[in-house]
Amino acid sequence: MTAPDPPPSHPAHGLRARWRQVRRLPFTLMLASLLAGLGIVQLTFQLGNLGYRSVTWVRETRETQERVEGLERDVRVLKEGVAAAEDPAYLEQLARCQGFVGVEEDVIVAVGAPETPGENCAARRLP
Repeated sequence: MTAPDPPPSHPAHGLRARWRQVRRLPFTLMLASLLAGLGIVQLTFQLGNLGYRSVTWVRETRETQERVEGLERDVRVLKEGVAAAEDPAYLEQLARCQGFVGVEEDVIVAVGAPETPGENCAARRLP
């Protein structure tokens, strides 16, 4: 017993297989186009999101730096206030601004002076 010979290949059979491959080509191209379109949409979204985050980050960084500068200014003013609180000349000037007089000084009141005197000096507000 020997193996039977393979059936002769018909040119029509090869043509039919070829036609089937050609019919699948448009479907393959449509699928590839759909995937490329989805990739473009995703890339556009990612680039837009990256731009939005960059702009937001720059704005928030600027706001934080301004806040830090304000806090550093407040710390400097407070340190100056602490240093001035130990200076007798500054304390004397503060007392005069509030209307106090020295022990050996005479108080002179003007005839048209208001009953409640205002501040003689500009007040410096500490943070």
